[in-house]
Amino acid sequence: MAIPTIHGVPVVDIDSHYTEPRDLWTSRAPAKYKDRVPHVVMGDNGKEHWVVDDGVDFGPLGFTVVRKDGSKAYGKLSLSSFEEMSPAASDMNERLNVLDQLGLSQSILYPNVGGFASNRFLDIKDPELRNITARVYNDAAAEVQANGKNRLFPQAVVPFWDIPEAVRELQRIKDLGLTGITMCDTPELLGLPYLHDAHWDPFWSTCEELKIPVNFHIGAGGKIAEQVVWEGYSPQRRLAATSVALFIVQFRTVMNLILSGLLERYPTLNFISVESGIGWIPFVIEALEWQFDESMPDEREGLSLRPREYFQRQIYASFWFEDFGPRTMIEQIGADNVMFEVDFPHPTCLYPQAEEHITSVTEDMDPVVRRKVLHDNAARVYNLPDPD
Repeated sequence: MAIPTIHGVPVVDIDSHYTEPRDLWTSRAPAKYKDRVPHVVMGDNGKEHWVVDDGVDFGPLGFTVVRKDGSKAYGKLSLSSFEEMSPAASDMNERLNVLDQLGLSQSILYPNVGGFASNRFLDIKDPELRNITARVYNDAAAEVQANGKNRLFPQAVVPFWDIPEAVRELQRIKDLGLTGITMCDTPELLGLPYLHDAHWDPFWSTCEELKIPVNFHIGAGGKIAEQVVWEGYSPQRRLAATSVALFIVQFRTVMNLILSGLLERYPTLNFISVESGIGWIPFVIEALEWQFDESMPDEREGLSLRPREYFQRQIYASFWFEDFGPRTMIEQIGADNVMFEVDFPHPTCLYPQAEEHITSVTEDMDPVVRRKVLHDNAARVYNLPDPD
């Protein structure tokens, strides 16, 4: 079957998720850890969930809302059992069929169980078990990519809580052929230094040396968004409010990447703001430009460029549901800095209308810009091969 295209462009989805199958860790872990790595149990409420070691609760099965019959469970955070879910959530052969159904050429995939950047692994008290859990996930990710016909590219997790181990794992990630990592955006809320602290220098320098792009996926750190949402909301209202509040964290991350001097110190390292939308970016850049002149005329040590220049050199963002932003703001953001995503099979995913939305929102774009946004930028940032 031919690889699908939209407006003649093979579309790269830069954010969907891999709902880890039951045996991801138990089938790959060293023998003495098989009973301690993440595994699925039935809870007292009759719902399956993940646990680690001596009962550390890792939550639901993967924030999957696409059912086996192809329908979508609106208003839910996650279905309660694998039997309810679309097989494409966990079976990557089935996922290839969904890519064809949605008109997608290739897909970048993110984890679920340990958080979107392995941040939940910090709940594991045993350091070695924590590191093994991360390594096993990356082994599984490499298998998915190897069998994905050059169409599926899971992003690796890193043991960011242990810098020497993280540096070793980065080299292994490169050797496995994985195309990027997902990183915690608020380590300071987990008892670690801020990302521009010298503590992280060996980590960032290794990422830059190995040309590994760094993804900041919303919800991949401390629970800032939950602090923004008022108390007393019903579950569906809380889900909606939290989903919007998560964008505020990305605002914070982009601002700090630029003003901290981190981008100056690592000028060829690429950062991607994932599942963040793009409509807010022109305002943030404009605000940074204004405050750069108004508020810090004499304190620009370590900043040889202006905020807009840093963003356009090293930061990328993606849209999915938006209509106004993609139609009107790409020029202000930079056509080389915008990509597209679907977020299958999560609650806010474009499924099943992805192809229709892409077709509509990009139909009036300049063909060169459209190809950059839907394919070329992602292919360059993640160094993607052509699909088989």
